Amino acid sequence: MDELLQTTINGLASGSIYALGAVGLSLVYAILKLVNFAHGDFMTLGGYAAFVVNVTWGLPLVVSVLGALVVVAALGLLTEAAIWRPMRERGAGVMQLLLLSLGFSFVLRNLILFAWGGETRTLRVDNTSSYDLGIVRISLLQVIVIVVSAVAMVAVALLLRRTYVGKSMRALSDSFALAEVSGINTRRVVTYTWILGGGLAGLAGFLATIFTVLTPQTGWVLLLGIFAAIIL
Repeated sequence: MDELLQTTINGLASGSIYALGAVGLSLVYAILKLVNFAHGDFMTLGGYAAFVVNVTWGLPLVVSVLGALVVVAALGLLTEAAIWRPMRERGAGVMQLLLLSLGFSFVLRNLILFAWGGETRTLRVDNTSSYDLGIVRISLLQVIVIVVSAVAMVAVALLLRRTYVGKSMRALSDSFALAEVSGINTRRVVTYTWILGGGLAGLAGFLATIFTVLTPQTGWVLLLGIFAAIIL
């Protein structure tokens, strides 16, 4: 029983990262019908943004979280303006967008490799602190990952259910054309979608970095599990 509970705690921490990544990816797919294979590399970029802020610049871990959110959200907006919106206006279908996102993921991953190299990196975090609950032991990093992921997912759920922006996102996911003729500013909602989806990817990348280690392949390795989480 002790081993089962300990494995459950470990799996819950790992699963929180997959779940957070899945929320951001499924949000973009539901609204834009884009299977974004670059989402894993968005997460990797979030980890490296946090690394630059926390290790290279020597700033606190909380500031590095904000750095990861801002950088990846900005990348989402940039790709929307430069790639996805022009392709949608040209009538690109789901398959064309899927292949384009796959190609973009290769480009982004290799740009990360070119910029930071392939060595393993870590953030300045306490890897030793843990809490002994008698039958199980949970580390401080596991607590941070589980709590932050849970708070973020509850916040997204409340945003989608309670706010005008969230209801507009749900309307676009049902029918983009119908939402547009109903008076919803679809371009603005798409902008909010990329900010939210990119921010969640950056947060997931940050949590993956503090929980494990960071390499240019970190997000790509997690992507298959994220797709499985979305399907489930």
